[in-house]
Amino acid sequence: MAVRSSEAEWKGNLRNGQGKMKLGSGAFEGPDTFVSRFDSGKGTNPEELIAAAHAGCFSMALSAGLSTAGFTPTRVHTTARVQLEPVGQGFGITKIELQTEAEIPGIDKATFQKKAENAKKNCPVSKALAGPQIT
Repeated sequence: MAVRSSEAEWKGNLRNGQGKMKLGSGAFEGPDTFVSRFDSGKGTNPEELIAAAHAGCFSMALSAGLSTAGFTPTRVHTTARVQLEPVGQGFGITKIELQTEAEIPGIDKATFQKKAENAKKNCPVSKALAGPQIT
């Protein structure tokens, strides 16, 4: 199977240092700073990249599950919100919220909810992130 990689580099101390992150595919390279991670400064952060990965994985898994059940999704759009909060002496990802809007002709709400729950439980990124609460 495929092996994916990305890289990151940090220079300096935590508060005043600077970093950069780069996807192995070359599709993204950007700065990473203390302010972009713990406040709202310019740049990216690990949690934002986790959110993108989870939203993409969940949308694909939901589409696959719907297709297997005989539904052809017109659109599946997912937003993932990753919460980074103080935990003990450090920080931790304490919750991930997935919000999905989808257009699926012919599906009822109960069937959609069942397929969404299955995708949440079984997409590879959800499995990798099983530690935090995923909603």
